[in-house]
Amino acid sequence: MSSTHRGRGNGPESGSGADPTGVRRSGLFRTKTVEESIRDTEEPEHALKKSLSALDLTVFGVGVVIGTGIFVLTGKIAKETAGPAVALSFVAAGLVCALAALCYAEFASTVPVAGSAYTFSYASLGELPAWIIGWDLVLELALGCAVVAVGWSGYVRSLLDTGGVHLPQSLSGTHEGAFGFDLLACVLVLVLTAILVVGMKLSSRVTSVIVGIKVTVVLLVIIAGAFFITGANYEPFIPPSRATEGSDGLAAPLSQLVFGFTPADFGVMGIFAAAAVVFFAFIGFDIVATAAEETRLPQRDVPRGILGSLAICTVLYVAVSIVVTGMQKYSELSTDAPLADAFKAVGHPFWAGLISFGAAVGLTSVCMILLLGQSRVFFAMSRDGLLPKVFSQVHPRFGTPYRSTVVLGAVVAVVAGFTSIDELAELVNIGTLFAFVVVALGVVILRRSRPDLPRSFRTPLVPFVPALSVLASLWLMLNLPAETWLRFAVWMLLGFVVYFAYGRRHSRMNRPAGRGSEPGGR
Repeated sequence: MSSTHRGRGNGPESGSGADPTGVRRSGLFRTKTVEESIRDTEEPEHALKKSLSALDLTVFGVGVVIGTGIFVLTGKIAKETAGPAVALSFVAAGLVCALAALCYAEFASTVPVAGSAYTFSYASLGELPAWIIGWDLVLELALGCAVVAVGWSGYVRSLLDTGGVHLPQSLSGTHEGAFGFDLLACVLVLVLTAILVVGMKLSSRVTSVIVGIKVTVVLLVIIAGAFFITGANYEPFIPPSRATEGSDGLAAPLSQLVFGFTPADFGVMGIFAAAAVVFFAFIGFDIVATAAEETRLPQRDVPRGILGSLAICTVLYVAVSIVVTGMQKYSELSTDAPLADAFKAVGHPFWAGLISFGAAVGLTSVCMILLLGQSRVFFAMSRDGLLPKVFSQVHPRFGTPYRSTVVLGAVVAVVAGFTSIDELAELVNIGTLFAFVVVALGVVILRRSRPDLPRSFRTPLVPFVPALSVLASLWLMLNLPAETWLRFAVWMLLGFVVYFAYGRRHSRMNRPAGRGSEPGGR
């Protein structure tokens, strides 16, 4: 066996901080080998239960991707940014995700450990970049879940209104200039947190039922809505560009501030600006990678789950956006419940009610899987010592990271209760795109530093595909408002403070030989 397969080897660390495998062992960029990451998953108190199959992962992927983007954001983006050409925005965002998915698939099959991009970064870029991406993912998944919970609440309220039941304004959330507490969104997150604590298999079964209902509703929209398409609603397919209202200063996309583009909605630039926002609709396929450690055959099944779910969802998104903008003029679409309201506009309230029911049921799976991914990233960071160890304890009966799940679920429930979609969606997008950039770079670096690693799935045309993924992700990031970049920078700065105040000193890489033994041994 070559030295690269002996883990860290038997000799002492060299003065350069590298072990016999050439892995960095000191400084901010010390790396954790793939072998070490896999060994950590075998420790009894930190071992997650393996119960998922390729079908489970594909269901998870479809379950989390088909959600807010299609049930909530479609109408808003078509009406305000892209018009009927929102379908092209979905295609552009899907292509960016496809490039990233190829990189995720290689990493997930090579490093089948909880944590997704965080774990991948630790093996290739080092501890500080891994911390940065883990901190970023916590933000992305927490806010993503809150956004979806708020969208779910809107559909449930629409359904209740149809049945003559009206919630008090004070319990209906913050929207349209009014302030209140979103009781429905908060309760949803708490219930799903309890389900995730009980176990992954139960979560998978619940998700399978929900996804079945949701996909049925999406197909219903496509088939039934096709009969109500009016060709005139597509004219013009790409509306003329117009100056963006209220996009001065930090509200303008960063690309416009840096390169001098005139802020505009619609037109060709509107398509790309919309792609940067509807990109939120695709967030989730990378969540499949966070469940790699709980998959029976991760090397084979995780790539299938990632790529399969993304392909299915892209086709459904494009089809639905074409149908909805054909049913109702883009300028008249609703921004709260666009699919249901489009059927109301053509005189079919029954279908509208059915769609509201399906959307409300379907969005629950999105919340659940985002919570799942967030708790696994938090768990992996805790297991590595970068966060308090209390969060990496596994439930003795259910085999789930119950402490991190409960704490994070409670935080997300509060955030969902007091926020709105507009305040969060763009911040979630920049976090996800940043993760895509890091994973693409990591694939190239690990190919060079560890060419010996077995890879059941290999990203094609390296380094060209990862390079395209980086460029495409950066382009969408540049189309996000400057104020979103500013908020993201503040969150990252807070992350640096936490790392240098706690994570760096408590990292397991500080312990003898970089392994997980406690001082004094275990």
